[in-house]
Formats: sequence, C-alpha cells, structure tokens
Amino acid sequence: MTTRTLFIASLLALPLSTAAWSAGLPEVIDRVRPGIVGVGTAYPPRQPNPGGKTVSYLGTGFVVGNGRQVVTNAHVIPTGLDTEHNQMLAIFAGRGAAATVHPARVVRSDIEHDLALLEIQGKTLPALEIGDSSRVREGQEIAFTGFPIGMVLGLYPVTHRGIVAAIAPVARPAENARTIDPAQMHRLRNPFDVFQLDATAYPGNSGSPVYAQDSGRVIGVINSVLVKESAETLLSNPSGITYAIPAVHVQRLLRGGGSD
Repeated sequence: MTTRTLFIASLLALPLSTAAWSAGLPEVIDRVRPGIVGVGTAYPPRQPNPGGKTVSYLGTGFVVGNGRQVVTNAHVIPTGLDTEHNQMLAIFAGRGAAATVHPARVVRSDIEHDLALLEIQGKTLPALEIGDSSRVREGQEIAFTGFPIGMVLGLYPVTHRGIVAAIAPVARPAENARTIDPAQMHRLRNPFDVFQLDATAYPGNSGSPVYAQDSGRVIGVINSVLVKESAETLLSNPSGITYAIPAVHVQRLLRGGGSD
C-alpha cells in the first residue's frame, strides 16, 4: 500500500465529529448565535406604563438544556418588577426587528458564582453545548458573543475573540485591610478560580457565553462585575482584561446546585 493510499485511508477513518472541531470561527458563530439571548424586562404590548418604555435590556444570556433554560449572571436579574403594570422578566431571542419576547422566571441562582438559571415560556430555542472547563488551558483561543453597552445598537449580537490569558483565584490580595469590602472579604474566605481573558467586555456583556473558537462549546460565562470591583474602568480606560466564571459552575447549577 502506497504512502498516498495510507494517508487517504487515515482521513476516511476520522470520526464525523472532527468536521465540527475543525470549523472556522465564522461557522462556529453561525451555530452559536441563535442560542444567544438578551435578558431584561418587558411590559405587555399596548399597555400604558410609567415612562412609556416597553422593554429594558439588562444583560446577555444563553440557552442550554431542553431549549427552555437560560443561563445568565445573577446580578443581571432585576431586584423588583412593576407588578402593578404587569412588568415581567423577559428573554429576547432573534435579531433586530424579528426578535421575539419570551416571559421568563428564575428557577434557581448561585449567588457565590453570580449565576442564575431561568426558564422561558413558548417554543424551544437552540441550546448551546457546555464544555469541560477543567480542561481549559492558558493560551486557548476563545470567543464570546453578547449585547455590549446595554444593547444601544439594538438586538444584534456582537462577538469578541481572544485567549485565556490566565487562570487565577477570583480573590485578589488587597494592599491593606482598609481597602477590603464585604464582597472581597467573602471571596478571600471562599476562593475559586476564574478565567482572565485578553479581550474587552462591556456592560451588557454580563452573562455572555465564552466558548472555544474551534467547537462552540461553552467553557465560561462573562462577568463584568469582577472587572468593576478590580478598579478597571471599562468605558473610559479599558484594560483589555475580562473575567469569566468557569462552566463547571453552570453544570452544577443545571444539576440543582445553587442558593435558591
């Protein structure tokens, strides 16, 4: 058997899944984008409400599991709704004028890792696959897709790409005890690793899925609160560093873990 024949035979022996792993980033984005959603609030159509604003966008989320589950950051969820005027927690799916509104409810949350699991009404949406975040390595190429700057450009998802720059504890040492606030003190007592990314996320990106560029599997969730707490000013002086909660905590949330 010739060398050329052996080479062709080895290609034919590769599993079909190899094609998905070798897809380029544009193809991966096309696959992932339908499962990226906006998270916010909405009033029923044509109903008078204070201020006359029908919808409010608060952050990003992504569809998982059975197509009716959505993961986002816990801090994205509003602390109160205008129940007198039937304001509801809502998920916005689709792009631009074709976007649809899905009433949602909080199933459970994990305050320590700033994650929340929502459930939507209506038809199912394309779900993203959760990857193994324990296998993530520094230098790995990643991308994240979401709605930065409070969706000022409308419901059109934006993708950024970069690498995992570092894997480090979420609790960073303070210069002295006077600079430690309660949130930092809690993390010093309960440290866990986060991914530092060399790509800039903005307000509105909170809850965006971080995924492997070659497969689209989610390995983390963007968290802009950690950036703000580290004294990095995103809009006026972005450092290019973004933090992501590893997907292992998403898997735990889906299995029933959390604080609610």
